[in-house]
Amino acid sequence: DSSVTGVQTCALPIYIMVNKQIIALGGGGFSMEETHLLDDYILRTCKKDKPSICFIPTASGDAESYVAKFYRRFGSTNCEATDLQLFQRQVSDLEDFACSQDIIYVGGGNTASMLAVWRAHGFDKALEKALSAGTILTGLSAGSICWFEQGVTDSFGTELKPMDCLGFLAGSNCPHYDGELKRRPAYHNMVKSGMLGGYAADDGVGLHFINGKLKQIISSQPAARGYKVGLQGGTVSEISLETQFLGHN
Repeated sequence: DSSVTGVQTCALPIYIMVNKQIIALGGGGFSMEETHLLDDYILRTCKKDKPSICFIPTASGDAESYVAKFYRRFGSTNCEATDLQLFQRQVSDLEDFACSQDIIYVGGGNTASMLAVWRAHGFDKALEKALSAGTILTGLSAGSICWFEQGVTDSFGTELKPMDCLGFLAGSNCPHYDGELKRRPAYHNMVKSGMLGGYAADDGVGLHFINGKLKQIISSQPAARGYKVGLQGGTVSEISLETQFLGHN
């Protein structure tokens, strides 16, 4: 359910109901495509005239080129863009910083390394507080699977493997479902071998969760879809879910 908490701070004396929102992108956004459809949807979800948005490039090792690409996209947009780098950390209170953001956007890269760094700095706990305070959490690839209990990752080499993640959302997640040929069969095999069922997303697809429940699936590509994947009677079930194309047919 919605949590009762202060808005944009983790300890305000005035309390209102806020929704916990996560938008998990299978792929796409400013780092993968020319269209702004997914990024604009994320900004609109905030419902503020000039939202603050923070990019987290941990999974790429805080790659300067990735950060620069973020600012090229959002620096000229009607928002307050910033980034948080943990390899050269300059922010002392990560919890207050995270809670002060309207949107936190996590980039792709190595999920296992990213989560290890987050946990070493306590940023995983800061993100959990921010989510409860009303900050929208989003991201693609590593920035998608990290929110779930489990995810399909290539963090450990070329072979895709399951890994435990933050657990802000129930079940598992597989991004790049149509973008990488090995993703679909790997996810099916993992679910059949005991991985939690969950959601897959093609590149260009966003899974929008509110208070832990999938409320909407949006797409920047007309044919891209989100999927529900689970195990029924020992057989993997894949259901194509209704997906809203954000462009014009």
